[in-house]
Amino acid sequence: MGYQQGLSGLSAASSDLDVIGNNIANADTIGFKSGTAVFADMYANSVATAVNNQIGIGTQLAEVQQQFSQGTINTTGQALDVAINGNGFFQMSNNGALTYSRNGVFQLNSSGQIVNAEGLQLMGYGANASGVINTAQTVPLTVPTANIAPSVTTTINAQLNLNAQDNLMLGTPAVTFGGTNTGLTAATDAAASITTASAGSNNDNYTVAFAVTGGVTTYTVTDSTNPTNDSTGTFKAGTAIALGNGQSLTVSGTPANGDTVSVAPTPLAFNQNSSSTYDYSTNFQAFDSLGGSQTVNMYFAKTGSGTWNVYAGVAGGTASLVGTANFSTSGALTGITTTPPSTTPNTVSFSIPNTDGSGTPQPLTVDFTGTTQFGSADGVNNLVQDGFAAGQLTSFTVGTTGILTGNYSNGQTAALGQVVLANFNDPNGLVDLGNNEYAQTAQSGVAQISTPGSTNHGTLQGGAVEDSNVDLTNELVNLITAQRNYQANAQTIKTQQTVDQTLINL
Repeated sequence: MGYQQGLSGLSAASSDLDVIGNNIANADTIGFKSGTAVFADMYANSVATAVNNQIGIGTQLAEVQQQFSQGTINTTGQALDVAINGNGFFQMSNNGALTYSRNGVFQLNSSGQIVNAEGLQLMGYGANASGVINTAQTVPLTVPTANIAPSVTTTINAQLNLNAQDNLMLGTPAVTFGGTNTGLTAATDAAASITTASAGSNNDNYTVAFAVTGGVTTYTVTDSTNPTNDSTGTFKAGTAIALGNGQSLTVSGTPANGDTVSVAPTPLAFNQNSSSTYDYSTNFQAFDSLGGSQTVNMYFAKTGSGTWNVYAGVAGGTASLVGTANFSTSGALTGITTTPPSTTPNTVSFSIPNTDGSGTPQPLTVDFTGTTQFGSADGVNNLVQDGFAAGQLTSFTVGTTGILTGNYSNGQTAALGQVVLANFNDPNGLVDLGNNEYAQTAQSGVAQISTPGSTNHGTLQGGAVEDSNVDLTNELVNLITAQRNYQANAQTIKTQQTVDQTLINL
């Protein structure tokens, strides 16, 4: 036994203690990967051919192998904290020199660039103003501070239900003898009765009890609410008799076969300021090319069974008729009649004026596909327009594939860039630069840059960090073992010293 073996053992045990101590010291270092001291035995160089009598001369530190196993991922709630789940490293730029790290604690610098605690810039794929990501090369990722540009409203998708039981927006009915309504038949009785709805109703329904003209000579109008409005008279074919709410008409005489009577409603004049001239209204915001907004009101007036007039106009302006919606007996929208006829089914088109310097008039198209006429309350099922105002960045998130998404005050989102990951054929070939940074070497191989989640690259978790993968329990056990090794090697030196002293005392 010689001093060489003991000294090499002390050196190896000391190195082992250093590695273990470094692991323990970095138990709370974000993204830290523990190391393991790997040793190799040593033999003296010899030209002897015999191999059975070789005695080793000690041990040496072969390498410190880092364990790139996954660390525990803990959520932090910080938008720019990013954890890697799986293989890969963040690519960082140090004044153009590329390094790699597992530490995902980032922040914004004064220029809006994403950097780590040492000021190194996080690399990734950039995005243009439209949110299109450019994967041609990696660049330092920057969070833009400019407003997102507005988008002009052109199309509105409106899905409504118009109550089939709403009142007809009709005025006083007009009764004309000698008309051509085929739905009425000649009668042989000497009287006919036509009655409107009750007084005060917005729905002037009426019924025809008998259809007579030929021998009828006189008529009587009776007002159920005000007898002073009663009247009688003599009529002739083609002359209309107007009836008000609550009034009924009785005719007398001898009808001839084939005689007819025509009863036609008089539509109410639409007035956007009077809710008695329409059944339902709703509105939406329309944005112009500068991001200015106007409220556009739409009004719906029922004019017949399954027929509704549609009016539209900006708030404070004058609404006008833009089309007539038609429904089947099952309540489905069968089409919208417009002037001129629309080339797109179920749509109406109109323009609104703008006064803020944007293009005017601004054309709008409302698509009513999916609108129904059921016997339930009027209401909006869906009302979406394709424009939006300018918006300021309020927050951002990092997705599993590394896409950095900005959330804006106008409710819009846009891709701001994409974090990339670098992988290596031999991660243990990387050189540790400190500060959780590694550098590429010939042994590690070139960096394989790709988006998270592709090939053998891990995924990302935003608002979280990867803790150190140091297992303190194992490290404390290893510490005891290394301490014993050190003591044992010291004992070999002490034993050799005792042997030498015995020889000296001979």
